[in-house]
Amino acid sequence: MSSAVIAIASDHAGFPLKSDLAVRLRTSGYEVVDLGTDGTASVDYPDFAVAMAAALRDGRAQRGILICGTGLGISIAANRYPWVRAALCHDVTTARLSREHNDANVIVLGGRLIGVELAWECVDAFLATDFGGDRHSRRVAKLTTPPELADAAIRTTDG
Repeated sequence: MSSAVIAIASDHAGFPLKSDLAVRLRTSGYEVVDLGTDGTASVDYPDFAVAMAAALRDGRAQRGILICGTGLGISIAANRYPWVRAALCHDVTTARLSREHNDANVIVLGGRLIGVELAWECVDAFLATDFGGDRHSRRVAKLTTPPELADAAIRTTDG
């Protein structure tokens, strides 16, 4: 049993998978912060990426799960925030490596593309895997470089 707090959110296309995963998380001992949506009526996925970013920033959850139809839109929206490392995963290997190599704090799934059993296996691997550190720490630090410093680095390498 875990005492970790996991935030979960989806748009309308991800709602059925989100509902199933939330039940499985609670059954597995996780505290779940459900950020919405609450049904299959059409909504805008960026709104739920913002809710996830706020939950992580405010410390209401340590990790998160985001779901939209393909996972693409909501992962793009979530990764706009420097403290979010949202990884779109389609299998257990990408879920595990997103944590081990990239220190991802949000797993993203495509609700219309992945079955519930595989989705659960991905979430389980994501939550069970620690960040590997070592050489990966240097790389992850570069992901959170402020834009003005990144712009200076680009200008320097453009020669």
